[in-house]
Amino acid sequence: MSTQETDRSDAAIAGGPVVDRPWRTRLSNMKLWRAVAIAVWLAVVVWHLAYLGLAFDRTRLLLLLCTGLAAASIGRRRVITVVIDWLPFALILLLYDFTRNIAQWLDMPTQWALAVDFDHWMFGVNPTVFLQSHLKQAQPPWWEVITSVVYMSYFIVPYAAAAVLWLRDRNAWRRYAAGFLLTTFLALVGYTLVPAAPPWAASQCSAVEVTDHPRHPDCMNRAPYEGGGMLGDVVPEHEGAQPHVERISARGWDVLDIHAASGLVRLGQAKANLVAAIPSLHAGLTMFLALFMWPRVGALGRTLFLGYAGAMAFTLVYTAEHFVLDILLGWMLAAFAIVVVNRCDKYLRTRRTAGYE
Repeated sequence: MSTQETDRSDAAIAGGPVVDRPWRTRLSNMKLWRAVAIAVWLAVVVWHLAYLGLAFDRTRLLLLLCTGLAAASIGRRRVITVVIDWLPFALILLLYDFTRNIAQWLDMPTQWALAVDFDHWMFGVNPTVFLQSHLKQAQPPWWEVITSVVYMSYFIVPYAAAAVLWLRDRNAWRRYAAGFLLTTFLALVGYTLVPAAPPWAASQCSAVEVTDHPRHPDCMNRAPYEGGGMLGDVVPEHEGAQPHVERISARGWDVLDIHAASGLVRLGQAKANLVAAIPSLHAGLTMFLALFMWPRVGALGRTLFLGYAGAMAFTLVYTAEHFVLDILLGWMLAAFAIVVVNRCDKYLRTRRTAGYE
């Protein structure tokens, strides 16, 4: 006897109405197909990690995330909603990638001393020089694995958080996506109109060499400048550590003997806009994530998200990727994006309510 016939017989014996329940069979089939699809997706991800490495470039990452979301959507919502929601998001980010070159076309004067002077005024010393003087060693210590992972997590965590939000609450995802894009494009405006050199570049050039605010002076490509450049010498506490500021955001991967990862990071850094320090998008997006999740998680979640933003800030300063000024401006940008998104959401809710009344 089939499941459908059994349901009818049970209902008849109980004296109730005969109910046809084919939905149970369909639901069971959907769960099975969803499980199979997720298993296949996980197998593809494992293969990708084994043979192609981590998906640090946005195109591959979004493709992996969207196929995973499509698999997880089977039996829960229409799979086409993945395309409806994520394709515009991806295309707008692709537009961002294309428009980043505007900074080179405009060729605005590059700020070399602005962040240097601000950080020194705020702390009395340059924070990067201070941290590398006290913490840097000749060979990367074990804890630089953490700084390297934190630095690279920027290319994965904000997108993974978006995927989880999309599965749980599409309305919350839309607000997150809007704030994510607003933060990203406002940062683009910032470093286009106010290009600025990061600490590792300022340490290789003297003030005289950048008096005319050049974008890519020759000093950026030479060996470390004797005297520490605009930042001054590092006075290392650990024997064998280099007495100058170094860009060391990728060193931790060498501790794990994952040289392909460190090579990939350095290759990407060489191709990026080298004077896009103001504001720090690394700091901005991680703080935006923390602020957006604040009302949606408990005490532990708030601690973890804020701790992540703080760990990113420490990493950026210690590894000579950003000045403190860059980070503070990135955090202010994130707070502004949150305010804009919340006010727009409140306005739209009010209009809907007024429309229904």
